[in-house]
Amino acid sequence: MTTTPAPPRPTRAVFAGVDIGGTTTQVILCTESLEVLDRVELATPATEGGGAMVGTVLDGLRLLLDRVPSRLAGVGVGAAGIVDTRTGHVLVASDSFTDWAGFAVTGTIEAALHVPAFLDNDVNAFLRGEVARGAVAGESHALGMTLGTGVGGALWVDGALMDGPHGAAGEIGHIPGFGELLCSCGGRGHLETLASGRALAARYAERTGRDTDARGVAAAAAAGDRDALAVFEAAGAALARAILITAGMVDVTTVVIGGGVSRAWPLLEPMVLAALAAEPPVSGCPIRLVPALLGSDAVAIGAASRARAELRAGSPAGAAPAADAAPVSGYGPRAPRSSP
Repeated sequence: MTTTPAPPRPTRAVFAGVDIGGTTTQVILCTESLEVLDRVELATPATEGGGAMVGTVLDGLRLLLDRVPSRLAGVGVGAAGIVDTRTGHVLVASDSFTDWAGFAVTGTIEAALHVPAFLDNDVNAFLRGEVARGAVAGESHALGMTLGTGVGGALWVDGALMDGPHGAAGEIGHIPGFGELLCSCGGRGHLETLASGRALAARYAERTGRDTDARGVAAAAAAGDRDALAVFEAAGAALARAILITAGMVDVTTVVIGGGVSRAWPLLEPMVLAALAAEPPVSGCPIRLVPALLGSDAVAIGAASRARAELRAGSPAGAAPAADAAPVSGYGPRAPRSSP
């Protein structure tokens, strides 16, 4: 009796990158050189808790691994909020997420997949991606800013991410000194109150009594609406001031801008540059502003880049011990993992 030999096990190593957003979760598989092989986008069950959210990630990964014969080497995750990159836990999350703060993200993924996993703040992952394969590829120093519903920031210094001892370095959106408006975080006068998508809509409504979103404000500004142009001018001046503060503190003069509001870059860029021209950095070096290149892939590619870098360095995963991992239905227990 003859037996059919088992098919050879896939040997090509791939890295997974994950972007967990409030609305959607994007999962990609990358080659060693961070070329995207396949991707899937799923709805984020943000109100169902951390277990459901990571379960969605695992479902997406299983789907991709079925479609792309390969060997998964590691997983990188970018998540909104303040995270502990060392233990792989979310520390602080917005009220858009249920039972997310305190969740053991990397421990749960490791328990299910038996590969190393790493966690980053989503804006840090965005900057990693743009440095790895995007608009600031190869830069040794850069400030990353995302202008979306809120304003996020991240710092790349001496060829490495500066996350700070509490994971909050680069949080430029919550620098005070920009007036007295109430911020979504509960503070007052933060950059986010002027330069986020939510802020553009709110400031325009205050001036005109008309409700719209950031896209609507941008369309009005492009059509010459003076109130919309004034809102963008205030946002541009605030962004320039925040950039100058960063340049004065850490001498970083290359800035990459991403996020939904950056789609209005032709409108916003002249406003920022005009404000920068009026008060250049103390170093005398001009500020270089560039729009992000990777689009919606930036966070996931950056997360995969983190996993690749950690494994190349021989670092163990930054996840919590298995005992801290929340169970995910449908996945087996954690298997022992050999040292890298």
